Parts: sequence; structure tokens; C-alpha cells
Amino acid sequence: MNAKSPKLAVLVKGWPRLSETFIAQELVALQEAGHQFDIWSLRHPTETKRHPLHDRFQGQVHYLPEYLYEEPRRLEAARSVATRLPGYDKAYQVWRQDLRRDPSHNRIRRFGQACVLAAELPAQTRALYAHFMHTPSSVARYTAIMRDLPWSFSAHAKDIWTSPDWEKREKLQSATHGAAFGATCTTIGAAHLRGLADDPGRVDLIYHGLDLSRFPAPPKRSLRAMDAPFHMLSVGRLVEKKGFDRLIEAFARLPQTLDWCWIHIGGGNLSDALKAQAEAAGLGNRIIWKGACDQPEVIAEMRKADLFVLPSRVAENGDRDGLPNVLMEAASQRLPILSTPVSAIPEFIETGTHGVLSSDDPQALAAAITDIARQPDKAVGMAEAAYDRLIAEFRMEPGIRRLSDRLNAICADGV
Repeated sequence: MNAKSPKLAVLVKGWPRLSETFIAQELVALQEAGHQFDIWSLRHPTETKRHPLHDRFQGQVHYLPEYLYEEPRRLEAARSVATRLPGYDKAYQVWRQDLRRDPSHNRIRRFGQACVLAAELPAQTRALYAHFMHTPSSVARYTAIMRDLPWSFSAHAKDIWTSPDWEKREKLQSATHGAAFGATCTTIGAAHLRGLADDPGRVDLIYHGLDLSRFPAPPKRSLRAMDAPFHMLSVGRLVEKKGFDRLIEAFARLPQTLDWCWIHIGGGNLSDALKAQAEAAGLGNRIIWKGACDQPEVIAEMRKADLFVLPSRVAENGDRDGLPNVLMEAASQRLPILSTPVSAIPEFIETGTHGVLSSDDPQALAAAITDIARQPDKAVGMAEAAYDRLIAEFRMEPGIRRLSDRLNAICADGV
């Protein structure tokens, strides 16, 4: 690693997190591009497994107080330092204004974490970079004001669509101590954020892409026999926006002549409810719930499956997927894809060419599954087209080069 590289502080919600491989992939790539930084995590890990990718990160991981009352001495010491910083009074005023509009415990915790971060950051820190535009960016913004540093963020999906416009707007304007730049990974997200920024150039569209060195291409798929079992796979958290409840309803509508099974990988707060739904529908013997898995396990299941299914939808609170990296991961294994035309998914999958995009209506999903199972030659052809598009247009490297340039620029400005 180049010792002359800029020194960043990178904020994340939690580290490591199995469901956020796109963040780990990016941070490892930035290190390999010469950036020096430590990670500052707002939460402690809740999973025992790690992806091999997490072990490639070379740097320290610092955990801010997840709950302020758990570390009173650390918080008291940090406040003593923070209150003497030249930007503390301004940061306090900004936070109080935010608190009036969002009088929540989370908002209080954000400022306490910012005080700790501002007090404990190394003296050579030149800029901050936060993953997600909501809580991590708030901590980064308050800290940056205290320490008079530039800050930046990467926005994804939930953080864009469930945050209030006033907060996003103020994080995108110079007059309100906004970010030097914001990156986001979908065209629809970029357009929305540019509409809130004082300068549209403050927002950059940077696809995560896929580090293909982590996903070696398998041999070309052979055609599945029409009467062979049909194995489906989904990887994603068991939460509303993933649409797995409607997928289970769709399974109940599949023709009895189709010999199918479904494997699900991932955890989530709807786990018990979805398992109960499947049992009540009489589908328990056709479904395997594997829970959280590391990347090698995911790849192994992708290579065995006949179809990858991700029935994303917009949740009641507006939360939705962006462009799920898991779709690119499936494409990297030449696995046929069935998904929905939500958010940025059509930016990667053109229905009928690279996969099938169905509505999330259970009957429509059942019909799409049945058609794909009955046309194995077409399924293999779409999987090949998705693989070719991944190779040509969705590699990780161009996005990393663009992000690296942006970070180098704000670090130079912070000298």
C-alpha cells in the first residue's frame, strides 16, 4: 500500500455484514488502489460467519458506541475533546435543528457517536466517507463540521427512499454543510438525488459492478431435461421488500406436474412468518431454509440451481432494492434469472433477453416459473446473454476508478 495515499475515515453501519458484500468488495478494491483508511462501524457484528472478502481488508476496525449508555466514560471523554473543537458549536446547532424535525433516540445517538468519532479520529485524517445516506452520513456530517473536514457518501436504496427530502437536500448543499460528493448505484437514485442538490454534479452514478476475480466462470450449462427436478434458488434477507411472501404464494400455484424445490439463503426478521406461511401452504417438504451462508457456499448453490428468483417489490414504507449485486453474482455463474422490474433491476436485466422480469403478483410469478422450467433452451440462452452483459458493462473496475478519483480529490482539498 502506498504510504503517501490520502488518509480516509470510512463509516459503515456494521462490519462485517454478510448481506453487504458490495461494501466489502468496494473497500478492499479501494485499498488495492492505494487508499489508506480505517473502518468506523456504528454497530457490532451480529453474524458469526464472514465472507473470505472480509479477511482481505487490511486496516483497523473501530466500533463506535452502539448505545451511548453502554460506554459512559468513553462518551464523557469524547465530549470533553469535542466541545473544544472549533466546529463543535456549529455542529451542535445543525444537530439541534435536525432533532427538532426528527425527535428520536436514533438522532440523539448519531450526535453522541459523532462526538466520539471527532475526538478519536487520527490527526492525519483528511476526509470522511460514509456508506448509506441516512444514519452513517449524519454521523459523518456532524463529525466533519466539528473537525472542519470534507465528507462524502455512497447512497444505495433504503437510505434514499425512506429518508425525508429535507434531510437529503441538506446533505447535498454547500450552504448546509453537505457532502463534497455523493455516489449512488442506480440511474433512478442518481436522478432523484440530483434533483435535491444545489449542483447536480455533486451526485455521481457509480455502479458497484462485480469483482469477477471472486466469481470464476463455471463451464457452460447443459440443458436440463424436461422431466428433471427443477431447482430454484434465492439469496436475500427475509424482509418485505424482497417479496418472498408472494413467491411462496406463487409456489402454491405451480402445476403438480412440475417437480420443483426451492433453496433460500439469508436471514431476516420475517423468517418465522415465512416458514409458517410455507408450512400452512403444504410446501414445507419442497423448501430448504439455509440461513446465512458465506460466499463459497452461495456460489456452490448457484452452480447447482436451475433458476435464480428475486421477486423484489416496493415495501409499505417506500423501501426497495436498488440494483441487487446478487443478480450480477447469479449472472456470473450463468444461472438463469427471474426478477421484477423494480427500481434499477431493468438497468441490468432486459426481460426476455438477459432473464425474465415479472410482476410480483403470485399468479404471474407462477406462470413465469412454469414457462422457464418448460423452456430450458431459452433459459440457458438468457443466462448466457446476462453473463456477456456482465462482462461487457458491469465489471467493478470502472466504478472503483471513478470513486477513487473522487476520494483523492476531496482528500487533496482537505490538506
